[in-house]
Formats: sequence, C-alpha cells, structure tokens
Amino acid sequence: MDMNHIRRGEGPPLLLIHGLGSTLRSWDLIIDELTAEREVVAIDLPGFGATPPLPGDVSIAALADALTAFMQEHDLAQADTVGSSMGARLSLELSRRGAGGATVALAPGGFWTDAQLRWFQVTAGASIRLVRALQPVAEPLAANPVTRTALLAQLSAAPWKLAPDLALRELRSLADSPSFDDVFRSLVRGPRQEGAPAGTTAGPIVIGWGRQDRLLMPSQAERATQLFPDARLHWFERCGHFPQLDQPRETARLVLASTG
Repeated sequence: MDMNHIRRGEGPPLLLIHGLGSTLRSWDLIIDELTAEREVVAIDLPGFGATPPLPGDVSIAALADALTAFMQEHDLAQADTVGSSMGARLSLELSRRGAGGATVALAPGGFWTDAQLRWFQVTAGASIRLVRALQPVAEPLAANPVTRTALLAQLSAAPWKLAPDLALRELRSLADSPSFDDVFRSLVRGPRQEGAPAGTTAGPIVIGWGRQDRLLMPSQAERATQLFPDARLHWFERCGHFPQLDQPRETARLVLASTG
C-alpha cells in the first residue's frame, strides 16, 4: 500500500516517522530546517493521518513491513530515518533488519520493564479515553495554557509553551486515528523490541531521550543502548517525550549532524 506523504527539499533523503496517534504534522517545527539541507519525506503511517489502515494484523512487525515496501517503492531503501516514540521503535527495527541508512530514534518504545509497561498501559490508556471524551471542547481547552498543560503534561515538559493550534492538532489526531487502539494493544501485548549485535545495523544510530519524559521513563534509554550497543545516546534537557516539540532547534541540529 502507498502512504500519504510529503516530499520536500534537496540533498540526501531523510524519512520521518511519527509516533502513536500522531501524523506527519508532528514534524512541523523542524521540517523547514531539515529541508534546507535534506530531501525530506514525512509520512502518515497506516491508520494515522490520511493513510488508510492496514488490512489484517496491525503490529510493529506489520508496520515495519509496510515501511520497507514504501521505502523500496519510493527509492528510499537506503534513506536515513528519524522516528519519534513508536516511530523511533520502527526506525530501529528497520535498521536491525538492515534497511535504511543512519538512524535517529527519539524516545523509542519497547524497552520497558514490566512495571514501566504497566505504567504506559494504564496512563496512556486513560489519557486517550479522556482526550476522546473531551473532543467537543478540545479547541478551548487547547487554547487555555492551564488546561493545555493538564492534557499534555505526559508528553511535554512545558505544555503551556506549546502553540494552541499545535496542541489542538495533536489532541485531534490522538482521538481520530482509526488504528490507535489496534496498535496500542500490539505495543502492550506484543513482544518487546529486539536488539542488534554490534556491527549489524544498517548504519550509525543515535538514540535521543528527554530528561523529563513522563511517558517512557528515561531509565529505558540504558536498556535501549544495551540492546543496540553501536548506538550513541543523546540527552535533551528540559524536554519531555517529544524533543521535536520541546527542543526543536536542538532536535533539528542533532538530526542534521547525525545523518547525511
């Protein structure tokens, strides 16, 4: 299947993979800086944004298969990849399989302990139910810095600083993604992310993590680098789960310095 995507800029290709419940618009704060030096392809994953869901099984493996097919079809088989959250896990899975080039994985999922997985299941599950229930009043809630902070505190270290239109877009996409529930169940019940022995990935890997990530605890970064021993770890200060929202300039600089 094809995926809704945008393709902008010139230079070495760079594939951007968003996280659970998001869309290609999650890269809006950094895409202009990236396209100044790279040909950037930002996608909507199957069942998110404007891309229809996958038929049949929806899992990390199935999404990785769909991404691999998309990369081959669009002459991106050796493109560098940047992923956020679930998209970061997918970027690592692609590299583990030998697909793509350099990888920047921002707070990848799948490296949790049993207790951390339970935290993710309970808190993220409660959050999505609340966000769906509040959709009729999402616009005024996103416009108010107090309620915006309450709704996005698990995802951002400073939700009150986020632009209201950006916050509203994220709240809408969380509620509207048809594959959210299926992928969420797959993350909770499916296997954890496999690692890759030293010297076996498609290219160099950088794993980025926010010090104030309240969704995927920063301690998971240690397990991620243990499973991907070739990876370099980059810490974002004053940053929650989405570095591209909390620290966009630093995120763009890290991506450009680590790819191409």
